[in-house]
Amino acid sequence: MSTFAAENHGLVRVRDFLQRASLNNIMQTVFGRRFEDGSEDAARLSEMVREGFELLGAFNWADHLPALKAVDPQNILQRCAVLVPRVTSFVQKIIDEHRQQVTKAAEPDFVDVLLSLDGEDKLEDADMIAVLWEMIFRGTDTVALLTEWIVAELVLHPEIQSKLRDEIISLAGKSRVAESDLNKMVYLQAVVKEALRMHPPGPLLSWARLAIHDVSLAGHHIPAGTTAMVNMWSITHDPSVWSEPEKFNPERFLEQDIDVKGTDLRLAPFGAGRRVCPGRALGLATVLLWTARLVQEFQFQADSLHPVDLTEVLKLSSEMATPLLVKVL
Repeated sequence: MSTFAAENHGLVRVRDFLQRASLNNIMQTVFGRRFEDGSEDAARLSEMVREGFELLGAFNWADHLPALKAVDPQNILQRCAVLVPRVTSFVQKIIDEHRQQVTKAAEPDFVDVLLSLDGEDKLEDADMIAVLWEMIFRGTDTVALLTEWIVAELVLHPEIQSKLRDEIISLAGKSRVAESDLNKMVYLQAVVKEALRMHPPGPLLSWARLAIHDVSLAGHHIPAGTTAMVNMWSITHDPSVWSEPEKFNPERFLEQDIDVKGTDLRLAPFGAGRRVCPGRALGLATVLLWTARLVQEFQFQADSLHPVDLTEVLKLSSEMATPLLVKVL
């Protein structure tokens, strides 16, 4: 990042770096490999992930007007029909390579774990492909976009950025922040929690429930056949739940201990119960570690020609409508 900044007058489009890093990070975990920038496999994978994000985040008129499905006016179904075989072929090749390995890796990746399942737990290849691709999708965008939101808030609040850097330096010094340091960094955890509160990556949680009969809930009539979802964004911005909900204030989490793992429904960005996000622990640890290392290594400042815009847009996840462009010192 520092080299790129030096070549571009200190300006960096943060999302580009975070998405590449996030993709490689999840690829290492899932497939046990990293793709070098510029390689054919890296280009193919990035293009498929980008296409998948666009398709899943697109507003499809046919979802609301079923008669349009046969026409496919936005070409979404046709694009999906092209993408799915490409994804299947790409992931199947990696599964086959793992099967053919004579010497097993000292640290098995997620493909190795799935292939080791036996008996009733054994998965067919089609099921493995679905699980692996879902991990790549969800594990890539949420981590990158949440970290971008954090950097944006730190740019807008230099006093918070300074306080966070002081904590990191006091605990890690000039040594690279390690995972073992994270539990000691209470202000870092508060900053990440506050970002999750203000900018939950998945505003609508997948706690979908189908009303099997007409019901009245909080004065609202819900007819049978309605699918209801939990609006976590609304909860985390509710003034009856949170004091000054529009203010980025990590200190609120120093004053009260609120868990983000699903035990406190005031802030449950990963869901709760049996259907909690399976990548919660990995995603949260990654965001904490990246934020600590970024703040330890760099100072982020706003650029007068490219002000920080916190306008949200909901695609596959909630992201910044205008990608963050900042000065990196």
